[in-house]
Amino acid sequence: MSPSRARTTTALALLLLVTTACTAAEHEPTPASHFPPVSRQARQLRLPLDAYASTVAETHLVEDAQDILMRRCMNDLNMEWKLLPRVDPQDTKPPNLRRYGADEAAAVRYGYHPRPDPPSVVRRNRAWDEREALPAATQRAAYGSSGTGGCLKTAQHQLVGDTAPPDDHAFNQLTGTALETSRRAPEVRDALRTWHICMAEAGFDYPDPYAAAGNKRWETAEPTVAERATARRDVACQKSAKLVTVWAAAETRTQRRLIQQNSDRLHEAKARKDRWLAAARRVLKHEGHSSAPISTARTRS
Repeated sequence: MSPSRARTTTALALLLLVTTACTAAEHEPTPASHFPPVSRQARQLRLPLDAYASTVAETHLVEDAQDILMRRCMNDLNMEWKLLPRVDPQDTKPPNLRRYGADEAAAVRYGYHPRPDPPSVVRRNRAWDEREALPAATQRAAYGSSGTGGCLKTAQHQLVGDTAPPDDHAFNQLTGTALETSRRAPEVRDALRTWHICMAEAGFDYPDPYAAAGNKRWETAEPTVAERATARRDVACQKSAKLVTVWAAAETRTQRRLIQQNSDRLHEAKARKDRWLAAARRVLKHEGHSSAPISTARTRS
């Protein structure tokens, strides 16, 4: 079986799994014009630890370069290898979307449900699914019996030699710690209290935005009227309490402290990631692919 498609699993993502109803049916590609824009606040939200994480777009960059080298290896074995379709840069989400709760731009249409994947993301995900259905002989040639051998191992060695793959373990651990630590800051507790009162005035009894988003009532194929109404009130109360602004400021301070305390781990993680990215850009440049600046989205593409 082929390796898992590009996903960045962070402590934050694991936390938000309980705050998002993810049982929606698979969507067909939706025209880009049908997607509500991500809110300006979500687009601009950056945190210090972001510099040390592999973004979804960076993961795609490495995959694309590796794929080219795998195709050469597979062709040498007289086997066909179809390259993954590229993901449009605008189709990757901001790195901290929904970090502190629902996104204003999506709440009206989707409530707490995830946005449908854009067309280029759907195409890439389907290509991964097709790879998992390849004949056994093709999969063995591509990935070996372990899933990490075959032409994949050959391509990785050609790409970076013995440099270990990018590892976001340090980031994953620290970003979860930062979120939980900053949540206990007095100003964040005050903002959450203000948010709770605002929600209660409209008849909603939730202790925080995560509880509102994680209500099992929203585990439906499509967002309900009640879900959208709750999400709209949620984001209105977030704005009234200035929750995102207050929480982001508190977490920024926490993350800076954690970076200072874990500088060696983070420096090594970033150096390893940068080596892979530089090698991937060289391969893509040689193949005539664009190496333009890439998006910084970190959630799943």
